[in-house]
Amino acid sequence: MHLRDLIDLAKLRPSELSDILRFAGEIAQNPRYYRGNCEHKIMATLFYEPSTRTQLSFQAAMLRLGGRLIGFDDPDNSSVAKGESLKDTVRVISNYADVLVIRSPWEGAALAAGLYTRCPVINAGDGGHLHPTQTLADLTTLNYTVGRLDNLTVGLCGDNKNGRTVHSLVRTLSKYKNNHFVLISTPQLSLPQYLQEEILANGCTVEFSDSLEKSIPALDVLYMTRIQKERFASPEEYERQKGVFVLDKAKLDLAKPTMRVLHPLPRVDEITVEVDDDERAAYFAQTEYGLYARMALLQRIMEHEERGVPPTLKDTHSAHCQNPRCITQKEQYLPRLFDETEGGLCCRYCDQKL
Repeated sequence: MHLRDLIDLAKLRPSELSDILRFAGEIAQNPRYYRGNCEHKIMATLFYEPSTRTQLSFQAAMLRLGGRLIGFDDPDNSSVAKGESLKDTVRVISNYADVLVIRSPWEGAALAAGLYTRCPVINAGDGGHLHPTQTLADLTTLNYTVGRLDNLTVGLCGDNKNGRTVHSLVRTLSKYKNNHFVLISTPQLSLPQYLQEEILANGCTVEFSDSLEKSIPALDVLYMTRIQKERFASPEEYERQKGVFVLDKAKLDLAKPTMRVLHPLPRVDEITVEVDDDERAAYFAQTEYGLYARMALLQRIMEHEERGVPPTLKDTHSAHCQNPRCITQKEQYLPRLFDETEGGLCCRYCDQKL
């Protein structure tokens, strides 16, 4: 891999992504063969936000490869509770580990961590921004249940605004030819504008829908997501949005027999349990494919032999990101990094335009 860190899956070269997906498939066929491949390696997991599947999947992946684990899953039980900065935390822990996996409620936290670590950083979810390793799980699942990653009609249903899994999937799948995205949500939870523009810039197409029932017959893939209570400013706002889109047997009966239902989990009430036994429901298999995808990623990324803190970056502009969820709002020592786009400046941490 030419990238030391995995912050955004869309930044990988197509050949690198294909290699990881192929390797994940090989591991799925014979996982015992890869035991011990990361012997004497240590993975540190820094989870500033609750997680079940992602954290346990990474831990299981490292253990199956013969590696060892350190880290925390509650910042209140670490020096973070004493006010330690992200920079100091990751700089110290990267002295102990060969790879650092971070989840944070702050958008751009993984990119910020990568500025100060001596070892590779993997983004395990940064606020409502990105979740690249979930997308690896999604793509591996599609590879082996649908058989292709192009010429798909993909329905994205639920919280398209705050769903980092949706954002990562869109950024990556839009790199493949002739994919068509059906964005099924309320107007309040619509996909961010910069991602809509990215779909079109990559030569794919997009349409909007407010009805799962009307949209489902045309889909090759239905990607369901929960309405995320933790992303709302108030309980009242969350209550107005939850339960709008629910996949049940009656709606599933309208779908193609070859369609596959994916969900990053956890689910709340957006998929009824009667759907679980349908052969089109792929979300539990998705968690197993996610394990093999993370095993493949860990092995590939730890082949990067170079260690050392990257060169210090300087401010690219004097501007300040206005996104209240951007990591620069919390860690104010961070360099101001912006890319120039047709629409103005775009924050490199959180992808929000000024």
